[in-house]
Amino acid sequence: MSSASGHARAPDPAPIFAALGDRTRLSLLMKLSDGQTRSIARLSADTSLTRQAITKHLRVLETAGLVEGRRVGRESRFALRPEPIAEARSYLDGVAAQWDDALSRLRAFVER
Repeated sequence: MSSASGHARAPDPAPIFAALGDRTRLSLLMKLSDGQTRSIARLSADTSLTRQAITKHLRVLETAGLVEGRRVGRESRFALRPEPIAEARSYLDGVAAQWDDALSRLRAFVER
């Protein structure tokens, strides 16, 4: 999507950060971070959460683009999509660079 100035707009990182702002969802992403697809049953093993609760969290992650779900027979299997995490990291790198620049200008101003 392009802005009125003709430059490509970066994707909005807010949904990614919102999805990452939950311990359960972070745990699910860690389980999927090895690149393997997993069923809801497998993802809910070793937790006190129900399959319905896991499904709800997976849908939030899927809406944010962080996981991809697909049907395999009668079960849904989920896999990590690393691209949105890379986009969020890039966004944070840009914010960090802006702060570094602002602090450098402040330091130069104070040291005059």
